[in-house]
Amino acid sequence: MGVATGRARSLRRVFGLVAAACVAMLAFGLYLQHVVGLEPCPMCIVQRYALILVAVCAGVAGASGRKGLWIGAGSLGVAAAAFGAFVAARQSWLQWYPPEFASCSRDFYGMIETFPLKRAIPMIFKGSGDCTAIDWTFLGGSIANWSFVCFVLLGLALLGVLLRLRRG
Repeated sequence: MGVATGRARSLRRVFGLVAAACVAMLAFGLYLQHVVGLEPCPMCIVQRYALILVAVCAGVAGASGRKGLWIGAGSLGVAAAAFGAFVAARQSWLQWYPPEFASCSRDFYGMIETFPLKRAIPMIFKGSGDCTAIDWTFLGGSIANWSFVCFVLLGLALLGVLLRLRRG
């Protein structure tokens, strides 16, 4: 295996915790969408995809005992977390400094009436909320603000694992 057993357990635990945190964030996003009634915007959907990628990378790495897979999956997870943080930061910036004509997407019925079904279906999965709207806050931060913080923490946790692997 190449990594001491106790240390390997510790690293696998970090991967598992990162994957679990991603799943919890995705579940909370689905709760906000389906129970609270907040529609995700296209940038929110992109952040969900980034979370899914981080979760898959961390989950695969946590389930494996191979150092090479840990490094590869951890690196891809860090990249996905960085991308998610970038999108969340951009959305936060749009919320703080909204453009005069904020148009993130079309409404559902408008898409179905205007476009053929083969074009409308992909548009549906892009989200329908307004990226500049702040519909929910916690401790003064919007969903995009908290998403940025979480992506940074997830990326730092994975980066910490990669640095520990590099040292020994």
